[in-house]
Amino acid sequence: MNSWSPEASRHFLGHYETLRGIVRQTLMQRQLSEHLEEPPLRVCDVGGGAGHNSIPLARRGYEVKILDPSEEMLQKARQMLDAEDEAVRGRVELVAGNGEEAPGLFGEEAFDAVLCHGVLIYLENPDPLIRALSSIARPGAVVSILTKNAEALAMRPALEGRYKDALASFDSYREINRLGIETRTDTVPEFSAKLKRFGVELEQWYGVRVFTDHLDDRPSDPDLRNLLDAEWEAGRRDPYRGVARMVHMIGHKRRSFR
Repeated sequence: MNSWSPEASRHFLGHYETLRGIVRQTLMQRQLSEHLEEPPLRVCDVGGGAGHNSIPLARRGYEVKILDPSEEMLQKARQMLDAEDEAVRGRVELVAGNGEEAPGLFGEEAFDAVLCHGVLIYLENPDPLIRALSSIARPGAVVSILTKNAEALAMRPALEGRYKDALASFDSYREINRLGIETRTDTVPEFSAKLKRFGVELEQWYGVRVFTDHLDDRPSDPDLRNLLDAEWEAGRRDPYRGVARMVHMIGHKRRSFR
């Protein structure tokens, strides 16, 4: 899990202001809320960047540690926290470091929930990071992971009219993203089996961006409320969730895992 370049960090921060970024964050927060117990709980957001996942949790009373290797992303998190009240700021700690280092930084079984959203797609071998996520989760803890859907890679290029690229996407597990970085993808059954090897049982999975992934980086939509409700329904229903751009997998650390 390596630090991003400043250019990549700025691009990703800008993504949160677009319609696709709004859909992603709104859906994931709503999906995660379906599984989290009420605060106070200890949460670790691994690769949490500027705190777009964590700060809303802190507002609700959760104690959050954001772990990220990028100083630029952590600086943005500090700026975002400056706009929060003192109680929210007091519930968030920013920690510089790679996700694989989390057990050494925090200790084992330290958290009631562990988040890792959109990070594993950049790793050639995700196993060391998954092992670390499981290690810092207490038995019974929620483990929330966002990854890219290998079974829907042809959807975006096809809907954008790039049919040659769509044909090349079938049966592929790799993709060059908008940053020009090669990313890896997962299927739900294969990734669920991988989680299980590290002591995490999949409870539920959701699709993220079924109807909006092919749209350009527009700032919003005049019918945003209904759009978000439609994405929420699609993300939790078959067959729609199966063609979503990303999959949000939520599991629990097995109580008997060693």
